Amino acid sequence: MQRSRLLGIAAVGATAALLLAACGGGSTASPGGEAYAGPVGDGEGSLSILAWPGYAEDGSTSPDADWVTPFEEATGCQAEVKVFGTSDEAVKLMQGGGYDVVSASGDASLRLIYGDNVQPVNMSLVPNYADVFPGLKDKAWNSVNGVNYGVPHGRGANLLMVNTDVVTDGADSWALTWEADSPVAGKVSAYDSPIFIADAALYLMATQPELGITNPYSLDQKQFDAAIALLEQQKPLISEYWSDYLKQMAAFK
Repeated sequence: MQRSRLLGIAAVGATAALLLAACGGGSTASPGGEAYAGPVGDGEGSLSILAWPGYAEDGSTSPDADWVTPFEEATGCQAEVKVFGTSDEAVKLMQGGGYDVVSASGDASLRLIYGDNVQPVNMSLVPNYADVFPGLKDKAWNSVNGVNYGVPHGRGANLLMVNTDVVTDGADSWALTWEADSPVAGKVSAYDSPIFIADAALYLMATQPELGITNPYSLDQKQFDAAIALLEQQKPLISEYWSDYLKQMAAFK
């Protein structure tokens, strides 16, 4: 983006995975079902995908971004893509049925697994699984009791983006977005999702080490209360809470 700079990749990262929809629904105390043993048969000719913005681009957003069309040409399978803005929205849509696969972040995957909305995946039928970074495999947010329910593919970094024509001091610090005396008060945008509590906790890890936070996703009551207090402190700084990244980009411009 013109007149801007991307800074600091070391914010909270939400791990993402591709989960396959289950045939049934309903809540269960322990996920069940078995992964399909194979072999892989002929396709059905269509695939209903629930995806984060940017995950299944077909060239309609930008002609330079099209990886759906080559997939369709190579497989003969028509991809139907529904885009969602938050993990909560993705979970509700999956619970309603009608989708074959979802790109689920770590704050949605367990809800889908324990809600019996997705089924186990046989990783031996996914050749490229061998190329996935080992640090993403068999984690608590994409597998249960050693059973994999999705194919992990990466971590999402939160980026601090500033207009350097306006911000000349402190442009390399997240304090711009959290501290009450921020010089950009009233002109900050923040992600509109419960997982943003972890962003507050991560900032507290650096600025209030006495709280003893070691995992921003796992907080005791005192740590959680501190994160909520920080979010309340941040609220007057915010001009927009966003979930659609295109709207966030437009607002920044």
